[in-house]
Amino acid sequence: MKDQGRAPFVVRPRGEIDLASAPRLHRELTCALDTHQNVLLDLSQVTFMDCSGLGALVQARNQADRTGGRLALRGVGHPVARLLRLTGLTGRLGPVP
Repeated sequence: MKDQGRAPFVVRPRGEIDLASAPRLHRELTCALDTHQNVLLDLSQVTFMDCSGLGALVQARNQADRTGGRLALRGVGHPVARLLRLTGLTGRLGPVP
């Protein structure tokens, strides 16, 4: 059963999100979305993200959509914002204002 509280559960990855670290982020987001209705992904400490990291975000967004959850991004720095823009995913994964 999902936590129905209003405050979001926060996931805060740090450093590089790449082929080596993206599976861990995917597991953390999957677990968070399995147990919480509202998940906030704070990317303020992320210095680099490749397509593996982007894949983890897309999978998490799809999971949230399927289960009626909410995934929001915060603290999106230039490297991640650029990747979202270049792939056309800003609208789908864009940050919260």
